[in-house]
Amino acid sequence: MLLAREEGQGLVEYALILVLIAIVVIAILTLLGGQISTVFRQITSGLS
Repeated sequence: MLLAREEGQGLVEYALILVLIAIVVIAILTLLGGQISTVFRQITSGLS
């Protein structure tokens, strides 16, 4: 029974880590979104 609790706790910890990573990625994309979109526009215009 103790093992089941530890597995559940581990899953919660992994979920929290994934949520924190998602928040960081969203924040980076929000801050750099304009610059990233400009780079992609330059790439697509260069390919055509």
